[in-house]
Amino acid sequence: MNNSVTNTARVLGAGLRALLVLTLVTGVVYPLVVTGIAQGLFNNSANGSEIEADGEVVGSSLIGQAYNLPLKEGQETPEPDLKWFQGRPQNGLGTNGVNTQYALILSGATNRSGDNQELVQWVKDAKAAVVKDNSTADHRVEPSQVPADAVTSSGSGLDPDISPAYADLQVHRVAEKNGLTPGQVQNLVDEHTEGRTLGFMGEPRVNVLELNIALKELVAKS
Repeated sequence: MNNSVTNTARVLGAGLRALLVLTLVTGVVYPLVVTGIAQGLFNNSANGSEIEADGEVVGSSLIGQAYNLPLKEGQETPEPDLKWFQGRPQNGLGTNGVNTQYALILSGATNRSGDNQELVQWVKDAKAAVVKDNSTADHRVEPSQVPADAVTSSGSGLDPDISPAYADLQVHRVAEKNGLTPGQVQNLVDEHTEGRTLGFMGEPRVNVLELNIALKELVAKS
């Protein structure tokens, strides 16, 4: 009987010691080591790839933002603020319908097939809007110039980047709305165009938030 109690106590003691050691190693030491390495070697990524402007965090380089005008009375869908570069459509966002805002609970794609008539109509409407919004008094945008990313949302709906072609298409409109020359705005686009990752992965891209921050600074100087 005594041996049985002694053995049980020894096993329980060993189990408790193992629990304490594993808790310390996996619950305290390991997280601290990983956090320390992340903060030391990958500080920006570990903190959400934050972008700052005027000393404040204004967003993340990984998540797109909407640049819209305030809602008018009775208006459900905001109009884009055309003085800024616009990102991709966000048709997949939301829970109980099509939410075209970045302020949301979840992200996702539209999950509609390529021949879905609703999706086809979205693309047609988006293309017509891109042509209309970006045509100026001295520059006409042709439908054939509209790239795919200007009229389709990404898989997550939160793509922070646009193609150089879509950025170039917006140059004349942005210049006109901000009292700048197309050359000045085109230089901004060229400066913020990133090539393929490691030279071969992905496609060239332009981060819309970073580009708009640079645009704001240029307008302030002008």
